[in-house]
Amino acid sequence: MSDEHQGTAGSENTPVGEKPSKEARTMAMLAHLLGIFTWFIGPLLIWLLKKDEDAFIDDQGKEALNFQITVGIIYVICVATSCFVIPVFIMMGVGVVALVLAILAAVKANDGEAYRYPFALRLIK
Repeated sequence: MSDEHQGTAGSENTPVGEKPSKEARTMAMLAHLLGIFTWFIGPLLIWLLKKDEDAFIDDQGKEALNFQITVGIIYVICVATSCFVIPVFIMMGVGVVALVLAILAAVKANDGEAYRYPFALRLIK
């Protein structure tokens, strides 16, 4: 796995191989959890306000933001095609999967592990 995917490697604030600080882990966890309640607004605010403080927050904030944008795009497509029955079921399934993945990501971030969502578009690099 490359340093980019570790989330903490190469940071001037977090040496390679060490866990991120408690504050960095908490902010990363909040970025993932706030996406459940605020769509992309919570992750965006955390990322914009805290990205320069720690590489782990920057990495996980971008990951949470990209995932919420991806979910939003899927919802827009489903609404646009809602004259068919299948998109309604897809929206419900995506909602459940998004909830489970966001909780899993929050737990991993709180443990200091960088999490990668399995189907997120990486729009913000």
